[in-house]
Amino acid sequence: QVQLVESGGGLVQAGGSLRLSCATSLRTFSNYQMGWFRQAPEKEREFVAGISWSGERTDYIDAVKGRFTISKDNAKKTVFLQMNSLKPEDTAVYFCAAGRGLSGFPSTTSQGYDYWGQGTQVTVSL
Repeated sequence: QVQLVESGGGLVQAGGSLRLSCATSLRTFSNYQMGWFRQAPEKEREFVAGISWSGERTDYIDAVKGRFTISKDNAKKTVFLQMNSLKPEDTAVYFCAAGRGLSGFPSTTSQGYDYWGQGTQVTVSL
């Protein structure tokens, strides 16, 4: 059974930073594209950042470009999301996801991902 376990969430003041981690049990992690999604209260889940299976391509929603960075460590089978200059509107539950996408570009929709973590809460206060 594939497991994705997020960690690193918490409460931070606006302008602060957090680094989310997502450890996986994927046997062939290096072949998977990885993504981070988030869901705020009473809102739909939205794509935040993605990285291709090769690690050569990344994509971000406009709201986080220049502030968030996604990366993956194949040896540790882990994907990271470095979040800087956090804003209250970044408050949400953050989910990591893994997909078998063969494209050189990460999918920006949930349909492109096969496995999901349980989520970690990120709360940004004023």
